[in-house]
Amino acid sequence: MTFWRNIASIAARRLDLAECPDCPAGLPGQDPAFSTAVTALGAKLAKADGAADGHEFAAFAEVFHPDPASEQNIHRLYDLARQTTHGFESYAKRLAKRYRTCPQLLEDVLDGLFHIAKADGAVTQDEMNYLERVSDLFGLSPLSFRRLSATHIGAGADDPYTILAVPHDAEDAVVRSAWKTALSAAHPDRARARGLPAEFIEVAEAKSAAINEAFTTVMRERRDLGLAAVG
Repeated sequence: MTFWRNIASIAARRLDLAECPDCPAGLPGQDPAFSTAVTALGAKLAKADGAADGHEFAAFAEVFHPDPASEQNIHRLYDLARQTTHGFESYAKRLAKRYRTCPQLLEDVLDGLFHIAKADGAVTQDEMNYLERVSDLFGLSPLSFRRLSATHIGAGADDPYTILAVPHDAEDAVVRSAWKTALSAAHPDRARARGLPAEFIEVAEAKSAAINEAFTTVMRERRDLGLAAVG
């Protein structure tokens, strides 16, 4: 039985079926609980911006590849789930509990949800809130969420990696070098040396503070994840 036939086999039953405390030994695609939760999360995301339409299901099908024989029943399950966003947290918690030892799988699911959110050409704030909440419930780090967000919709102006002008996977030495370079260029003493007015010095001070905070945030997150080099 394929991933999608597993979904089809439970589509006619209660949507919140399949609860099991143990992570199954087989492939996720052979697990009805995984299939149901992924379908429900994708469908409820489509409703998060208040306008669920065919674009989201097309994107869902593109990411999770339904086979033609099962697509009608899958669409039925999807349509049922997308009537409301209510209950999405329960599905995210179940998936996180079931696959707590497989964080990369959970990140892959979130990656697919980002793809669905982009289907209508824009990711709304409501959709971002939904995605961030799912990420939190999955137990993914803020760094992982920002990296996925930057991959799909670009990094925000307040992203610490954007402030330091380095990619999210940059080595510690690269991050540190970028921090020193940016801090040197923005240092208030440079503005003072050029005889600029107080307003320019205040801007330089604020920019230097933002650069320092960005570096501190990056290195703290990396230490928390055990990614930063010691020393």
